[in-house]
Amino acid sequence: MSTVFPGIFAFPPARSRPAVRAVKGATVTRPKEPMTVWMISAATNTSLDVARGKIMFGSYALENFKNLITQQNLWGAMKNSFVYSIVQTVASLFICSLAGFGFELYHDKGKDRLFGILLLAMMVPQVATMVPLFKMMSQMGLLNTVWGFILPSLSTPFLIMMFRQNSRNFPLDLMQAARIDGLSEIGIFFRMYVPIMRSTYAAAAVITFMNAWNAYLWPKVVLNQADAQTMPMLIANLSAGYSIDYGVLMMGVLFCSIPTMIVFFILQKQFAEGITGAVK
Repeated sequence: MSTVFPGIFAFPPARSRPAVRAVKGATVTRPKEPMTVWMISAATNTSLDVARGKIMFGSYALENFKNLITQQNLWGAMKNSFVYSIVQTVASLFICSLAGFGFELYHDKGKDRLFGILLLAMMVPQVATMVPLFKMMSQMGLLNTVWGFILPSLSTPFLIMMFRQNSRNFPLDLMQAARIDGLSEIGIFFRMYVPIMRSTYAAAAVITFMNAWNAYLWPKVVLNQADAQTMPMLIANLSAGYSIDYGVLMMGVLFCSIPTMIVFFILQKQFAEGITGAVK
């Protein structure tokens, strides 16, 4: 007999609830799979077939790939995106984790006020800062460089807040014991905090890498040379013009999507743990 809630709702027995959750999970995740399959199939078809909505796989994958590398500097854009994304991910993880470590484990009222001011920065739209940031980068000679790409997003309030919140699960007794044993504060951070918070680092790495890889607006402003373009800029170039080859465009989208999918699949377990605030 199912447990009936007074009024309208009826809940299944406890034994069947895992199955219900599994069905709900499949319902949530499966709608994304057809889009991925269609993206792959579109990359193997001609532009006319894609425009007609053909779903079956075609035989033009090699031709679309040849046209892609002929029309655009694919390997240069892939290299730039990897360099920019990896550098930004590593630098952001270090700075934001250090800030979150300090805000939570060296807690006082002054830091709370400063953290509140920092959170207000999340309300400022990125577009509002484009012109002053461009002037700053131009005066510093950082246009078309990796530093011009990563400096505006090197430290984000969201990542700092994420590290601070998850740092609340950090064992303070272990920190006190390390101080008694003579370990310095920097040593506590690198030798204890970083290993224990590795799931949070994994979640933050996924978020930062994807944001850096998929960034378009700021790179379009600060990277104005062809040899400095990223993958999203390459996709935009393919979709510009009077005649668009949709097969080539989808081949470019496929190459642009593969790295982020690989990163997420590798770190998906740690990502789930880090989002929920788990520590090890």
